[in-house]
Amino acid sequence: MLQFERFTLENGLKVLVHVDKATPMAAMNILYDVGARDEEQARTGFAHLFEHLMFGGSVSIPEYDEPLQMAGGENNAYTTNDITNYYIQLPLKNLETAFWLESDRMLSLAFSEKSLDVQRKVVSEEFKEHYLNKPYGDAWHQLRKLAYTTHPYQWPTIGKDLKQIEEAHLDEVKAFFFKHYRPKNAVMCVAGNVTVEEVKELSQKWFGSIPAGDHYVRQVAQEPRPEAARTQTVHADVPLDALYKAWHMTGRLTPSYYASDLITEILGSGLSSRLYQRLVKDEQLFSNINCYHTGSLDPGLLVVEGKVREGKTIEAANEAVEKEIARLVAEGVTEQELKKSKNKIEAMIAFEDMSLLSRANNLAFYELMGDAELINKEWGKYSEVTAEYLQEVAKDIFRQGNCNTLFYLKKEANGAMA
Repeated sequence: MLQFERFTLENGLKVLVHVDKATPMAAMNILYDVGARDEEQARTGFAHLFEHLMFGGSVSIPEYDEPLQMAGGENNAYTTNDITNYYIQLPLKNLETAFWLESDRMLSLAFSEKSLDVQRKVVSEEFKEHYLNKPYGDAWHQLRKLAYTTHPYQWPTIGKDLKQIEEAHLDEVKAFFFKHYRPKNAVMCVAGNVTVEEVKELSQKWFGSIPAGDHYVRQVAQEPRPEAARTQTVHADVPLDALYKAWHMTGRLTPSYYASDLITEILGSGLSSRLYQRLVKDEQLFSNINCYHTGSLDPGLLVVEGKVREGKTIEAANEAVEKEIARLVAEGVTEQELKKSKNKIEAMIAFEDMSLLSRANNLAFYELMGDAELINKEWGKYSEVTAEYLQEVAKDIFRQGNCNTLFYLKKEANGAMA
């Protein structure tokens, strides 16, 4: 059980305190309730752009990294379709440095055309390197567009189109910041050998005077239940044909999420999984294959992804995957498979809890989802999943009209799926 206490400042900033007396380090995690799903169709990639802009200098601190390094700290950030997360780990004696740094950039960034231009170029290069020039780099752009017609999950965090970031104006960037990066829209977790009173005092000192901002009400168009399977074929300069199959599944807070997670473990997580054993090892149709899900707060995707072995056809590979899916739906899973997958997840949860930074991150995330206490109930929800319930969830996910298939083919194979 992870122990924590919470309080809320007058400006709406939620603060969690996790005491760990066994470490000389402290961690601070600030999670903003903004991700790619909060962007407009014509201006995507802003949440990810801010992941970079937030390190470009704030009102009183020109260089974020320099004072943190002098305090012996390290930091990073990440953006998803749902959230933006910033975290710091540093020696406990220098904890106030983290409060100073994070509060200043929450108060306001040092907006300038120069800073925007620098970070815009950084993001543009990232877009080109990882999504345009890398083999299979645009696969998720294609898959999201295929699977989603309405929900903003239809674009990845990097954005829909490089042009939208290149054309971002300073006034648009400022408006996005003051709409989303406010105390009311944030959760902070401080972890280490601290006291609640100490964290309260520092929180009030550094964050208390920051304007709360307007209350942001998320209005996201929900994806209609798909009733017809969709397919798309892409040709590109890649070494091997690749198969991507995606099915819509429920969101992060639903009971069936836990069964869906166990399904991905049994089907395609690791060398002992069904798909690997049959389609890589036995039938040698794929060089590698995985099954995973997006873990989205809103209804997400369960995905099977694999590279087809040289000399094998994409049609045979696709048929074999569908055969394994049909077998799972018809026969369910064995008690041994279910127990093994649960043991693996239990071990993963325990491993995550070993890291101070991970605990701070997870507590903030669960608080954003509604209640940090949920973190202590996760394993119980996995353990309650029965083989019968898992099969029931599999039947709903893997129904025919819910399947989205992307055939990603190397150019010389144009004739195969024409």
